[in-house]
Amino acid sequence: MDKKLLDILACPLCKGPLVYKDDNNELICKVDRLAFPIRDDIPVMLVDGARELPGDEEV
Repeated sequence: MDKKLLDILACPLCKGPLVYKDDNNELICKVDRLAFPIRDDIPVMLVDGARELPGDEEV
């Protein structure tokens, strides 16, 4: 994930920062506990397309 792109991306729901998780190739919003997938090197920043993180999954 390009560091410059990560610096300008924000969660579409809360506008908070995102964390890149290489193991799942996702961008994580810790506040909303959502994981946004990255497909073909393009972040899919749709709330409807995000995975909700279970309460026991570490962020």
